[in-house]
Amino acid sequence: MRMINGLLIPPDTPLLQTMQRIEKGAAQIVLVVDGDGRLIGAVTDGDVRRAILRGIGLDAPVSTVMNSNPTTVAQGTTRDAAIALMKSRALHQLPVLDSERRVVDLITLDEALRTEREDTIVVLMAGGLGSRLRPLTEATPKPLLPIGGRPLLEITISNLARQGFGRFFVSINYKADMFRDHFAQGQHLGVDIDYLQEDEAEKLGTAGALRLLPERPKAPVLVMNGDILTNIDARRLVQFHRDEGVAATMCVRSYEWRVPYGVVQMADGRLVSLEEKPTRAEFVNAGIYVLSPEALDHLPADGAVDMPALFANVMQNIGKPAVYVLQDYWLDIGHIEDLQRARDDIHLFK
Repeated sequence: MRMINGLLIPPDTPLLQTMQRIEKGAAQIVLVVDGDGRLIGAVTDGDVRRAILRGIGLDAPVSTVMNSNPTTVAQGTTRDAAIALMKSRALHQLPVLDSERRVVDLITLDEALRTEREDTIVVLMAGGLGSRLRPLTEATPKPLLPIGGRPLLEITISNLARQGFGRFFVSINYKADMFRDHFAQGQHLGVDIDYLQEDEAEKLGTAGALRLLPERPKAPVLVMNGDILTNIDARRLVQFHRDEGVAATMCVRSYEWRVPYGVVQMADGRLVSLEEKPTRAEFVNAGIYVLSPEALDHLPADGAVDMPALFANVMQNIGKPAVYVLQDYWLDIGHIEDLQRARDDIHLFK
């Protein structure tokens, strides 16, 4: 039986504290209970993402975003029956209640799926010059720079392999032979690796290399920039994409910055308010995507194409893509200081 005490919270818990509790647990859910431990609601990481996108403040009580009628099973339900129920209703977590609706266990579908091989292929974009990291990248491509004794791209592949992903394509251009020499066909990592070789004279952009896939995929494709350090739960991301029923999903991160001046609001030539050095936040592209086969059909036939252009084509011709708010560790290694931070944080990946 799972230790569930860490998953139980009262209904007045602030959303920020709820997020922190979810991030600490592998189940990606917290259960809202009354003073007697009876279930009154549930909140998943998806509920939190949707609340943030709706603009709900982090100080709001969890009761404002919880699902007050989650699917549950009674104590004594067989595990196979519970798993069958989760699959039939596209659920990932299932609380187990006693006769008085007190939480006694939590069953997660991920536990049952861990041994299943993920059919999604992974494309890692690793063909860039890494100009902002010169002189380090004059001898070594950025995705092969060592972090904790291993190349960045190897950390990414190993993390995804542990989650069941086994088929990889690496898009290469700059110093391509170094990738082939290090990874070969991926046998030492327990995966299959092939390469999408870009023409050195013709840059294909951040999406154009997808045209080099040997055949049209039969399942969604996970695409990641090769210069990202993250411990993303990619299986959860792919399942989110499937549940949303969209052609494309883009991962985003909240990016905050502080305005170094007092910000003035005006109306009709009169001062309305003055806010001293405020903090602003926007969602930014995290360089991680899931693309269904029909999205790839909207790649231009030739020339360079970046991901924003592909997503614009999807929006125009298929429908609005989904947005997945990352809550996992994520670091874009674009500058020397980012590389040092990655090396400082590598203990999180042991």
